[in-house]
Amino acid sequence: MYYLPLLTLLALVLIFAPNEAAKMVEENNRVKGIIGAIVDNTSRVGKEQRVAMEMAVHDFNEYSSYQTRLLVDLQLRNSWRQPVHAALAALDLISSQEVQAILGPQTWEETSLVADIASRNQTPILSFADAIPKWAAERFPFLLQASPNQYAQMKAIAAVVQSWEWHQVTVIHEDIDSSATGIIPHLFEALREVGAEINQVLALPPFISSTLTQELEKLKRSQCRVFIVHLSLPLAEQFFEQAKTMSMMEKDYVWIATDSFTSLAHSITASSISSSKEGIVGVKSYISEKKQKFRDFYRRFRKRFGSEYPEEDNHEPGALAVQAYDAVWSVASEISENQRISLSNFDGLTGKIQFNNKNETPAVYQIINLTGRSYRELGFWTDGLGFSKTIDDSATYNSSMKYLGQVIWPGAPRNAPRGWAVPTDSKPLRIGVPIGSEFKQYVNPEFDELGNVISFHGFSIELFKAIVSELPFCLPYEFFPYNGSYTDLVKKIYLKEFDAVVGDVAIVARRLQYAEFTHPYTESGLVMIVPLEKPANKALLFMKPFTKAMWMLIGIVTIYNGFIVWLIERNHWHELQGSPVHQTGAFLWLSFSSLFSLQEGTLHSNLSRMTMLVWLFVALVITQTYTANLASMLTVQGFKPATVDIESLQRSNAWVGYSNASFVASYLEDVLRFNRKNLIGYTSLEDYDRDLKNGKISAIFLEVAVSKIFLAKYCKSFATTGPTYKVGGLGFAFPKGSPLLPSVTEALLKVSESGELRELETSMIASETCMDVYVDDDISSLSPSSFWVLFAFSGGTSTIALIVYLSHRTWKLSCHLVHKTIRMLVLTLMKQWGIQKQRFYGRLLSHGESPRSSTNTPPEAVAGSSIVNIEASMT
Repeated sequence: MYYLPLLTLLALVLIFAPNEAAKMVEENNRVKGIIGAIVDNTSRVGKEQRVAMEMAVHDFNEYSSYQTRLLVDLQLRNSWRQPVHAALAALDLISSQEVQAILGPQTWEETSLVADIASRNQTPILSFADAIPKWAAERFPFLLQASPNQYAQMKAIAAVVQSWEWHQVTVIHEDIDSSATGIIPHLFEALREVGAEINQVLALPPFISSTLTQELEKLKRSQCRVFIVHLSLPLAEQFFEQAKTMSMMEKDYVWIATDSFTSLAHSITASSISSSKEGIVGVKSYISEKKQKFRDFYRRFRKRFGSEYPEEDNHEPGALAVQAYDAVWSVASEISENQRISLSNFDGLTGKIQFNNKNETPAVYQIINLTGRSYRELGFWTDGLGFSKTIDDSATYNSSMKYLGQVIWPGAPRNAPRGWAVPTDSKPLRIGVPIGSEFKQYVNPEFDELGNVISFHGFSIELFKAIVSELPFCLPYEFFPYNGSYTDLVKKIYLKEFDAVVGDVAIVARRLQYAEFTHPYTESGLVMIVPLEKPANKALLFMKPFTKAMWMLIGIVTIYNGFIVWLIERNHWHELQGSPVHQTGAFLWLSFSSLFSLQEGTLHSNLSRMTMLVWLFVALVITQTYTANLASMLTVQGFKPATVDIESLQRSNAWVGYSNASFVASYLEDVLRFNRKNLIGYTSLEDYDRDLKNGKISAIFLEVAVSKIFLAKYCKSFATTGPTYKVGGLGFAFPKGSPLLPSVTEALLKVSESGELRELETSMIASETCMDVYVDDDISSLSPSSFWVLFAFSGGTSTIALIVYLSHRTWKLSCHLVHKTIRMLVLTLMKQWGIQKQRFYGRLLSHGESPRSSTNTPPEAVAGSSIVNIEASMT
């Protein structure tokens, strides 16, 4: 009885001992590979990485038990997120454990010390740091990077900024070298490509200090309201809590978080999101969940992580956990194959991944929006393609994030924030205004007795005031006079001496290097103005009212109508008969005299009267039009431009004028190729007028907007000629990337569309109106196209009269021929009858018989009298 338990134990040993012994022998025969890892066990990232790497080692050893002879051992060390602790851990792993590779740590500060130690011992290190300087690869040849390309992430953030037309951002990052040397340069370059810039950079210590409130107060007073936050999860949570307390998670604020925060968004508690982080837009590393391999990992990770860290609310794996799992598999595979770590690529949990930032496939990031008690997945951004709602073969892409749908912003406004605000304690804008403009209608300074400028008036000033009144916020400003060139005035914005420039400042390319402009508020272009002179020869001016084609058509129709009247009336007028020469003269006189009068009393046919009546109406219209057009030419076109093109000015080496305060001088020299010695600058309209009239200069070049003022004042002496050269119009200048510029431009469009701009221009610029004093001759000469209906009416009437006349004439001639034929036939019959009767009486006489008629009348007389009577009756 006492030996029974002992016998049972002995039996079990005999059964299982061979199997365990076999496993021990097998493990002793397998090659052991030791991988070291340095993580921060106190952070959520470190916890996820530790669990994922342990799972990877277990899975690989299970796989290698029947595929390879490698047995992987993982040696974990805690860095406590301190570079010194990370360096000591690396030294221990290399010297004591003889690891073949080291994974981690998470920051570049830790990585740099570990890489220095590992490179001396020729131990590969695979870093999880979010950014590694470019020079690190040369200094540390055994350093590899497992984190995604951060430049692609910064491009995704820049695409978000561009989508909502924000031009300035403030960057808030943790005060560690990796952000300054890696993230910030990438973000600066990505923003520059989309026309935005970094307005301010705020570096926060890794722990919350008493200065955070002061730093947030500075941000709150600044103009920029778009903030890009690159902080670790613990620091970010404290930061947003403080921002919430200071009412900076409200309307008009924009918060964009990078992957260092959003990759752990799943671990943030619901109460934390709803209280301090609602409305944040984030760029998050994308994890494809389609593969069965990932779904198995996801299920096992949740179970293991929950059992080891029950204090955590969420047990889901993030992108960093997946990254750590794939890194262990990749390193173990390399050790198994050739004992050398190169890590070109690896088929990981979610698909093919690359190491050392080898961009073989486009980077994909997920766009999320923290709202309520969770976060929304808005869509995706793919490098080189843009935004999309799905990631598959049927996905459609758009360059704007607006394509993804409604975003919940801080404070839940209906529309997207404009990204900036006027600081409550800001000083009024310093606006530079030129005082040297010769066109006082645009800028007219008012001086006191001492010569100091006390106020400004003019179209540009009043327009700017109207624009400010349209802004949805109060914009304090002050005008400051400036006496100098307009380009130097714009340059003062770049030098930060002025916040804007208002005046008759032209938008030209060389000024864009110092500032940006609103849309032009005047017509754009450059025109040449020359004196008007009397034409040298007016002998043929009487021919100008009509074109050559018109004169020819008048002659043809006149002759045609005259011919028809002559044809109808020639048998009734003795003047239209006679010799051919006489008839030709009478015919031409009848034709052209009808242009001025109607010989109604001498016309005998209704057809000729109808023809003449219609032609007289047409002739009346033509003569009246001719008289009016000729009178207009004698008065309006009595003068013509002295010069018609710049080629004639250049050939004659003529002098030309321009505005001293304008860009025109360089344009004339560089573009139109005028000799610099032949250019004269002016500062007043009177000087232009004087030197153009006395012949000192042959032309002046002015912008279209100001040329109207000059011509309105001197409309009788000068005119524009030649083409309009395309240059920018007048606009208001602001600093490059100024958040005010879009709002001011929008307000300018509202003023223009409401008609207020037109009213200001009419009352202040175009109060003196003048019609164009030069009209091209080809345009003023009238062509047949203006009278074709009248000519068709007259020609048609004449043609109808001709047809009727010819038809009647033909019928009358036919009747006469028939009547004559009948008469000849009757006469012939009567003559034949008389001959027969004469023969009859002759036979009677020869037989001694007397006719019944009187014996005194001979038979020939009787027959002849009968024929005569018949002819008389027929005629």
